[in-house]
Amino acid sequence: MSKFAECMELYKAQNSELGLGLSESLLTSVAKGLGPSIYNPDSSKVSGSDKTELDRVKTNFLIKKLGLADSPALDAGIAEAMEKMGTSNRNKYRAVVYALLTVKFGKESVYN
Repeated sequence: MSKFAECMELYKAQNSELGLGLSESLLTSVAKGLGPSIYNPDSSKVSGSDKTELDRVKTNFLIKKLGLADSPALDAGIAEAMEKMGTSNRNKYRAVVYALLTVKFGKESVYN
């Protein structure tokens, strides 16, 4: 099994365990879009308690990648995604978080 396939198995398992209802095709597209960062143990996860990390998600993903305008709704969306992932969950995979945010803001077209 390729490293990418191994990562995808983790993401699909987390999606299923948490009942997030994300499509496999969206998860795959988001993971491919993240490139080599999904293979690094640190960059492959999002720290829900690190303000700097959450600001980075907002700036680099929501604003730059998805093309959303900066607003309080972005922070609320990130907080909602962290809640869905579980505040005590230490393995918030970046690909799963980004897929959740993509669906939350209706930006699936970015990955089609």
